[in-house]
Amino acid sequence: MNAFLFIAFPYVAVVLAIGVGIYRYAKKRYTFTSLSSEIMENRKLFWGSTSFHYGITLILLAHLFAALLPGLAGRLLGGETRRMALELTGMALGLYTLFGLIVLIVRRLAPKSLAQAVTSYMDGVLLFALLVQVGSGVGVAVFNRWGGLWYLYTAVPWFRSLVTFQPDMSMVAGLPALVRLHFITGFVVILLFPFSRLVHVVMLPIQYLWRPHQVVIWNRQPGETADYSRQTRR
Repeated sequence: MNAFLFIAFPYVAVVLAIGVGIYRYAKKRYTFTSLSSEIMENRKLFWGSTSFHYGITLILLAHLFAALLPGLAGRLLGGETRRMALELTGMALGLYTLFGLIVLIVRRLAPKSLAQAVTSYMDGVLLFALLVQVGSGVGVAVFNRWGGLWYLYTAVPWFRSLVTFQPDMSMVAGLPALVRLHFITGFVVILLFPFSRLVHVVMLPIQYLWRPHQVVIWNRQPGETADYSRQTRR
């Protein structure tokens, strides 16, 4: 099972993410969108989306920095004071991200929620996967001290072994269950990437300057209450 989870599954997730993502872009380019529901519940979306996007972006950048420059990251974490400061910062960012994600989920599950009408089954799967991913990350920060330091000597060598096609799971297979869950769920999110609204992150905003307008037609008679579940797009 460990061989599948830490060797085969990461490759399957990445290959599908790239292959299906390219196919979707070529055949269904107009689905490369976040399907924003800001017009429906702007205030709730602001508190959830802003917290989640800023928090997750900073966390991913920190992970990427450690993976690409482990020597420099190790020096930054070498001092006890710096290590403590970075540990607390990471924990705060994790809680900030988790808060935003919970707001986004509650916003879509609340009774009579306008956003619920445009929430698909895949949106629910993706939100659940993200909740497990972010929640397990916060759990690791709380219950497994100095995660930034041991990350350099476990996860980073594992990632590098996958990239160089010399997979070695010995560094991560024996880690605590919560840590392993965090790693595997990360690749689950990658796997869901081409099948969900996450694909919009690879679209450069500048492209919207020349992309044709997306027309939204409200399918209702004059005087009727707006029913967002009946809207059609073309």
